[in-house]
Amino acid sequence: MKPRERPDNPRFSSGPCAKRPGWSLEKLEGALLGRSHRSKEARAKLRQALQETRDILSLPDDYRLAITPASDTGAMEMALWSLLGERGADVLDWDSFASDWAHDVTRELGIKDSRVFKTPYGEIPDLSRADFSRDLIFLWNGTTSGVRAPDGDWIPDEREGLVFCDATSALFAQEIPWRALDVITFSWQKVLGGEAAHGMIALSPGAARRLESFRPPRPMPKIFRMAKDGKIHEGFFEGEVINTPSLLCLEDYLDALRWAREAGGLSALIRRANGNLAAIAAWVEKTDWIDFLCPDPAYRSNTSVCLSIVAEDFLKRSEEERRAFVKRLAARLEEENAALDIGGYRKAPPGIRIWAGATVERASLEALFPWLEWAYRETAKEGV
Repeated sequence: MKPRERPDNPRFSSGPCAKRPGWSLEKLEGALLGRSHRSKEARAKLRQALQETRDILSLPDDYRLAITPASDTGAMEMALWSLLGERGADVLDWDSFASDWAHDVTRELGIKDSRVFKTPYGEIPDLSRADFSRDLIFLWNGTTSGVRAPDGDWIPDEREGLVFCDATSALFAQEIPWRALDVITFSWQKVLGGEAAHGMIALSPGAARRLESFRPPRPMPKIFRMAKDGKIHEGFFEGEVINTPSLLCLEDYLDALRWAREAGGLSALIRRANGNLAAIAAWVEKTDWIDFLCPDPAYRSNTSVCLSIVAEDFLKRSEEERRAFVKRLAARLEEENAALDIGGYRKAPPGIRIWAGATVERASLEALFPWLEWAYRETAKEGV
């Protein structure tokens, strides 16, 4: 039978992600539309966004924080182009975005002394292979693989190289050991459900020293320039953005930060995401045709949850047929307005991806599960 109750919010996209509970356009009435981002009022809001982000995440006082163009991708590109090349670099690759950073390191930036440790989707490289006399590039949480780092214990306090971490689908939902990381990038559009196009970058004191002492042997596009003539552009870390931001998106991010604070801060956000993962795990445990793409619970994401269809009949199909099956399953859910944007990432193994970050209500997930079971059965009947 087709389920009768639909999720209150059918939006399960892994980016941009679901808006916070209770969100509405009316919450953005204070946006400084038509104003210059250099105006006194706009600068105050940009500084407010930086300070409230620092406060909620407990970013160390000696770490710099700035708003960047082009979402997390722009923030990470800015970091790689500005800081890599002083020494060799290692890349831990367990996700399509990590593969992008590996491509940048080896091909676009041409770091000759580079190593890439790659594993299939659902697995994580041997973390002990990282050499901390070199720079290290990795992502904390695999948005397209559902695999996350277990902790920061494998990163030594004393290290010669810098540790670059793409943390966009982890921050605000997972504990991040700041002192283990030197360059941290993320965006507004993930765990807090902000709108797209704006990223953030945090730099440790060690990364700041590199920024001033190292001159990259490459042309530096304007939107990547965090330093000039061997000096950090301090204004950039005080709300003087490099290019024009959307003040509507800024207002939306401030609203999300306000909600996060009122919800109980970082610990409450982590509890919400962990509770959502627990609900999914309980459903998977009792459902014989589905399983986690990541087999080890210690490495499973609590935000971008990637699932594999493991039914024997499904696995006998060709990859093209499996992808067509998942596409039809997702389309059926969308037609019913039961789940939107739930298909796995296009480069990942064919499967389902459910965003379970802090803005998602557990009740919506629990209402989703019967719809997934119905859509699977109906799609299987069609022989797609």
